[in-house]
Amino acid sequence: MAVFDYFVVLAEMRTGSNLLESHLNAFQSFECHGEAFNPAFIGYPNKTEILGITQAMREGDPARLIGTIRDKSNGMGGFRLFHDHDARAIEICLADPRCAKIVLTRNPAESYVSWKIAQETGQWKLTNVKRRKGAKATFDAAEFERHVTSLQAFQLEVQRALQISGQTAFYISYEDLNEIEIINGLARFLGADEALGALGDTLKIQNPEPLSDKVANFDEMAEALSGLDRFNLTRTPEFEPRRGPAVPAHVVAYRAPLLYMPVKSGPEDEVMAWMAALDEVAPEALHTGMNQKGLRQWMRQAAGHRSFTVIRHPAARAHAAFCRRILHPGPEALGEIRRVLRNFHKLPIPGGGPDQSYDRRAHYLAFIAFLEFLRANLRGQTSVRVDANWATQTAVLQGMAQFSLPDIIIREDEMAHQLGALAKQVGRPGAAPAPKPAPDTPYALADIYDDEIETLVADIYQRDYVMFGWDRWAPA
Repeated sequence: MAVFDYFVVLAEMRTGSNLLESHLNAFQSFECHGEAFNPAFIGYPNKTEILGITQAMREGDPARLIGTIRDKSNGMGGFRLFHDHDARAIEICLADPRCAKIVLTRNPAESYVSWKIAQETGQWKLTNVKRRKGAKATFDAAEFERHVTSLQAFQLEVQRALQISGQTAFYISYEDLNEIEIINGLARFLGADEALGALGDTLKIQNPEPLSDKVANFDEMAEALSGLDRFNLTRTPEFEPRRGPAVPAHVVAYRAPLLYMPVKSGPEDEVMAWMAALDEVAPEALHTGMNQKGLRQWMRQAAGHRSFTVIRHPAARAHAAFCRRILHPGPEALGEIRRVLRNFHKLPIPGGGPDQSYDRRAHYLAFIAFLEFLRANLRGQTSVRVDANWATQTAVLQGMAQFSLPDIIIREDEMAHQLGALAKQVGRPGAAPAPKPAPDTPYALADIYDDEIETLVADIYQRDYVMFGWDRWAPA
């Protein structure tokens, strides 16, 4: 039984996809139908339909065209798909294990220069060298950065989709396109028994010269590219798991068109008390526990609604999480994690909670030990889950974005001003400021904070320090 029913070439402009298509069509077993989902045309610029499916029919039902290519092609059918083609088609293909994925790549600098030359000459394919049009590209650093960013984003999307679904792809580079052994290997990957004895020579390489001969301002290009971090050396490693949107934790005001998207271990109680005061009700009257469908319905009905979240300095947030969820046993504690931290990670906290012997020095040492645990935990080096109470705020907001981004991100030390402005926007100009958060117990962060704590926190929460521009913690 065949492994695949159809194939897709995941590529970009100027990566050699025309040449790869011509190689595939040289096999009796395959029929490639061009850029089937290009928004500007169907298949090829001079075509009006593919196997009886018109562009209008394709727009109404992309799955129908994919099914037609799969079922009615002369051999295994397929097509080329770029990052800016119909997103619906990309989603269908990536999710379908019966669709063979061929990932074609090329050096981004080469593909960018080739694209610029094709724009200058209007020549996008070359079949006769005598008709070749020559031109030089002009390098634009900002344009090139956008080019690379879009390529990388699409490649990461493809990679993640394949990883999640347990699929694999056949990866081929521009330089491989004249290697007959590799092209025949691709045919075997797709399930064909036949092999080509030679590759066709209908299409020609348009610009075989080195980049220095193809770019008018090559020195400027070389200088701009020298500043690129080719190996991504400055990237902050991300090992913590992706988070969901956590919609049931969102809080809707009693009457005001206001949505609070809380970040755990932030000033949640204080913000909710402020929201309740807007409508002169108790905090228990606020709406929470909603699912995505219910919250969307509220959004449609609450004209002019505003959504917001409040972020807290990572040092203060880590200390709040430690005091509230780990140090003190009880209903608010993460009991099982607390037990593991005490027994396995040897966190020096009393089993029954702080007593008279638990002095400031003991609290300092226990918090340092907790930070050491967080460093390992957020780097995926422990069996304990990365709890929402100490996950990076960057990851929490990225999770929220899967459903909806907050209109406003408020820093805790700016709550008085920002919440006052927000109250005016939703028709509550006389609202009282939010109460100040209660100090952590038995000791406040200000009682123990020093350079060692700051250095540890800045290392653990480097993502947040970079994304939000945090500096050293300072007491309010």
